[in-house]
Amino acid sequence: MQTIVFLDRDSLQAHVRRPAFEHEWREYAASGAGDVVERLRGATIAITNKVPLRAADIAQLPDLKLVAISATGTNNVDLDACRERGIVVSNIRNYSLVPVPEHCFSLILALRRNLKAYGTDVDAGHWQRSSQFCLLSHPIADLAGSRLGIVGYGALGKKVAAIGRAFGMRVCVVSRSKVDDPGVEVLTLDELLHTCDVVSLHLPLTAQTANMIGAGQLARMKPGALLINTARGGLVDEAALARALTGGVLGGAGFDVLSTEPPAPDNPLLALRLPNFILTPHVAWASAGAMQTLADMLIDNVEAFAAGQPLNVV
Repeated sequence: MQTIVFLDRDSLQAHVRRPAFEHEWREYAASGAGDVVERLRGATIAITNKVPLRAADIAQLPDLKLVAISATGTNNVDLDACRERGIVVSNIRNYSLVPVPEHCFSLILALRRNLKAYGTDVDAGHWQRSSQFCLLSHPIADLAGSRLGIVGYGALGKKVAAIGRAFGMRVCVVSRSKVDDPGVEVLTLDELLHTCDVVSLHLPLTAQTANMIGAGQLARMKPGALLINTARGGLVDEAALARALTGGVLGGAGFDVLSTEPPAPDNPLLALRLPNFILTPHVAWASAGAMQTLADMLIDNVEAFAAGQPLNVV
């Protein structure tokens, strides 16, 4: 009989059906790093969203056979340690192809049309005191005819590109894989940063991509350009971004992720009070429909593993 332990059940606000095989189920609303070994002792299947499973933990869990990540990102699990022990690691793929691109364009539209700044002006009474019918206190830019740069052209990047084309944007991409899509211009990262009006990140956090957007890359961006990150916070040097925004190097930025989550109080982006910076708390993925899809795929992965045919193996 399998023993299944869900370390952070409250991270998934959806119905999670029980697997269709004999098992013991234990779940915890949340778990800290220090809880992992004790709570997973005797477990054959661990479910985690963001709770870290490090090599030292895995070494103390001889019964563990599957780590089912209830998310796409895998950087919270020591994959090498799992590989050495023969532990299968599975993740969830392509469940957020609707909410993340929609959130991405919510940020883009809000920043290009200066919605945050205009909302603040109305709250302050500036429109009410205007000498004419409208208040033109901040610049407004259209998306049509502008250049959308997408770094990482996987499933999410392609969805963002499709929405960009629907708005009349010219799509440019940086991709490790060959791109055959008509109307998509393939550039180097430096070329894309230098020429695009909006740059959106859609790639995983790895040793190679950590802090890939630093002070030098921000300085290379086109004047007035926007940087959008709905992928992983560690892709961008946050201190450098804060300096670029306060110094007027960027036109604006919209972020849904930070390098540490929940963020530390001293994160430099939390202190920004700028009309051209929008920060949301890692919710781009979290529509009700997407969370239910994720929950269903999670148990699909667990059942497939128990049947000897594991799915979505990392």
